[in-house]
Amino acid sequence: MTAARLEPPAALLRPAGDRARRFATAVGNVLAPIGRGIRRVAGPVLRVITPVGWIVLGLGVLAVVLSVAFGWQEFTFLGMVLLAAVLVSTLFLIGRSSYGVLIELNPRRVVVGDRAMGRMVVTNTGSRKLAPTRMELPVGRGVAEFPLPGMAPKQEQEELFQVPTNRRAVIVAGPAESIRGDQLGLLRRAVKWAEPVELFVHPRTVRLASSAAGLVRDLEGQVSAKITNNDLAFHALRPYVPGDDRRYVHWRTSARIGQLMVRQFQETRRSQIIVVLPTNAAFYASEEEFELAVSCAASIAAQIIRDGTQLDVVSERGAWRTRSVSSMLDSSCRLEYGETEGFGGFREFVRERTRRLPAPSVVVTVGGSRLGPGEIRSVQTLFGADTTHLGIVVEEGEPARLGAVGGMQLLTVGRLEDLPGLFRGLSS
Repeated sequence: MTAARLEPPAALLRPAGDRARRFATAVGNVLAPIGRGIRRVAGPVLRVITPVGWIVLGLGVLAVVLSVAFGWQEFTFLGMVLLAAVLVSTLFLIGRSSYGVLIELNPRRVVVGDRAMGRMVVTNTGSRKLAPTRMELPVGRGVAEFPLPGMAPKQEQEELFQVPTNRRAVIVAGPAESIRGDQLGLLRRAVKWAEPVELFVHPRTVRLASSAAGLVRDLEGQVSAKITNNDLAFHALRPYVPGDDRRYVHWRTSARIGQLMVRQFQETRRSQIIVVLPTNAAFYASEEEFELAVSCAASIAAQIIRDGTQLDVVSERGAWRTRSVSSMLDSSCRLEYGETEGFGGFREFVRERTRRLPAPSVVVTVGGSRLGPGEIRSVQTLFGADTTHLGIVVEEGEPARLGAVGGMQLLTVGRLEDLPGLFRGLSS
């Protein structure tokens, strides 16, 4: 007689578990649209309740439950008072506003420490008088509050405010919000008006000597050893091959030897400068040192752009916009101290950010006191032998120095005002 085969408990439970998961998935698929619909309808209502309002509402419900459960009249009175306060607060939310809000910043671009003023003009665009309210305007990390009086139709109210510019940044003003709510702060309804406006607080810069601050050294138009089919510096003649441009056929020689010959040229170099500025906090002793490095890099880039030399500036976030001095300085405002973007080291960061850029004739690396000469020199192998490398190390309070490490010029900058003198020393 053969013994019956017993299934292990896990094998018996597996089908039941699969059925339970399928049932749960089906229920979730049915309830998900319902939940989204409830959130869409109830969300605007629930958002008007402030944290204080939720506390008062919760205590009111708890007091009513305790009074029903234990018959305590004191809790009945407390619950009714708290719930009545929430109910009365809803009366302050009734009504619709019709505002036209204009936010202006003058000027839109300033240097660190310069004064920047803003103006907010509020207009009643409706056909009826509006009750007094409060307007909140986010400015950077702060919020400016302006009490608005009752406004007749088409009436304007102008409010002025000052924007702090003590640090390099992109400061966003707006959008403005009109606030309706009770005096206890239980309920609060905010309506946004107007679009946010950006204020660019540029870093401090200094003017450097012309000709790319002595970096280019007449590279523009220099003849290189590379042979090309189309340039200015004639090199030699070679036999014609299909596909060659017939404009470069040397007809006199071709007629003499009985074979088509075309001109070859030596490629002339065009100056292409890359400025590298890391934002990783590991390369700086402090945030103030980083700000000095940003000012140095922006000063160099601004002079190169004024001289009309091709320029790229890269940081961990990516390449800056360098179409004009203004756009370059705008890009510098968006840098944040401590950004790493997941790069394993300084050399990897430079390789990733420059591999799609044109081959440079000069690479300028600007970093803090914790970016050693060895790390700066490690990027030399990423570029050709004809590329000139310049390292700039900022170290607050240190005397200005001009030296050389392994054939690379190395500048030490303690103050922004030291930069012009050091570059004059480079070009001399």
